[in-house]
Amino acid sequence: MVSSTATAPPAEESPPRAPDGGGAETRAGIRALLLRVHFYAGVLIAPFLLVAAVTGLCYTAMPQVERTLYAHELRVTPRGAPDPLAEQVAAAEKAVPDGTLVSVTTGPGPRDSTRVVFEEPGLKEGYTRTAFVDPYGHSVLGTLETFGQWLPVRAWFDDLHRNLHLGEFGRNYSEIAASWLWVEVAGGLVLWTGLRRSRRRLRRTLLPERSAPAGRRRVRSWHGAVGLWAAAGLLGLSATGLTWSAYAGANITQLREQLHSPTPEVAATLPHTHGREKTDGRETADGGKGRKDIGFDGAVRSAREAGLGGVLDVTPPADGGSAYVVKENTRSWPERQDSVAVEPHTGKVTATLRFDDYPLLAKLSRWGVDAHMGLLFGLVNQIVLALLALALIAMTVWGYRMWWLRRPTRGPASDGRLPRPGRAPARGTWRRVPGRVLAPAAVVTALVAYWLPWFGVPLLLFLAVDLSAGRIRHGRATKEAGL
Repeated sequence: MVSSTATAPPAEESPPRAPDGGGAETRAGIRALLLRVHFYAGVLIAPFLLVAAVTGLCYTAMPQVERTLYAHELRVTPRGAPDPLAEQVAAAEKAVPDGTLVSVTTGPGPRDSTRVVFEEPGLKEGYTRTAFVDPYGHSVLGTLETFGQWLPVRAWFDDLHRNLHLGEFGRNYSEIAASWLWVEVAGGLVLWTGLRRSRRRLRRTLLPERSAPAGRRRVRSWHGAVGLWAAAGLLGLSATGLTWSAYAGANITQLREQLHSPTPEVAATLPHTHGREKTDGRETADGGKGRKDIGFDGAVRSAREAGLGGVLDVTPPADGGSAYVVKENTRSWPERQDSVAVEPHTGKVTATLRFDDYPLLAKLSRWGVDAHMGLLFGLVNQIVLALLALALIAMTVWGYRMWWLRRPTRGPASDGRLPRPGRAPARGTWRRVPGRVLAPAAVVTALVAYWLPWFGVPLLLFLAVDLSAGRIRHGRATKEAGL
């Protein structure tokens, strides 16, 4: 709920200090302080939220766009039994002669192509070259530059949403949005539903006042009601977005490690080795003993015997002392993220990691990230994300509309020469909050600012602007009074 200015005092005079005691005065002081923070954050942070919402809205349609644009590479016609993976990989290697094999991903169904992923010189960091192979005849359907499992169009919009194609510098925009979205939503919830003595009917809290006269009251009702319905989803997007951010994300990762809840990885190192030869998924000798590599087909066969199913992502051994790693890659409900390590000569499963055994925080992180990307519940997930993005866009526009409706309409400030912005809520509201409430709130705010730097930096900026504006206004008032 961005930049709400509902029931703000009409002018900028500092309110008197409230007595340190009365519950009504305390609530009024807290509400006035929240309103001023909500206002400043809404005016100055809303552009970041608006960009994140618009780019996120575009991103929600990418699965369908991918399937349409890249149908030739993704879809095949079944023709009997699929060819061995070794033959498919060999065909892909011919199509990408300068590439270094990274992994092979089986298709989710009989009508889907096999993906063979390569590192290739000259690609941007994090990007790979993927060859799409028809499993029936092992012909290469095409090669595309990919980012993880995202094809070019989704990778482009993903980059736009994360950093506006500005690299590491651009990530600051999305971190600012994620760091302040939860503040705006939580503050808006309190302003809309709590700390009030008026007996607002439930219907007026949950639904907008469509019969209200046109003006700030009607806009405020839409802003508050829509924000109330979207609050849970927006809070989830803020939390999951922070896990990807540069500075807050690093702090979150550190905290998870301290809580012994990092995302685990299956152990790929073999308990003992049979030589130092490098394996790449094809037949290789072991120390001259003639031991044959089981290849990708053998690794997949062992993994399926161990209970893995669905889409499988197979990583070849890095050297003679490591195993094939086979991971499930079904990122929908229920999650299928089990993984096994397979000995490259015997096909024996040397290590197993089940998603059910993940620490709770690791599970929550996986579910949250997949929901944020629209993967967890398929089309329903995409629709919910699109509605949340539209809600955030609408609330931002309504917030600025309320600000505009508060502009001066009489006197010198409305002489028509220049448009004037709306008034801010009254200054000095913190003086109305008792010390027993203000002191712990300040401590908590400082801790949050430490863990979320792009929450703390704008907050300091707000304070600096507010103090400067107050000094300027006080100086003008003193001068006009002739003191």
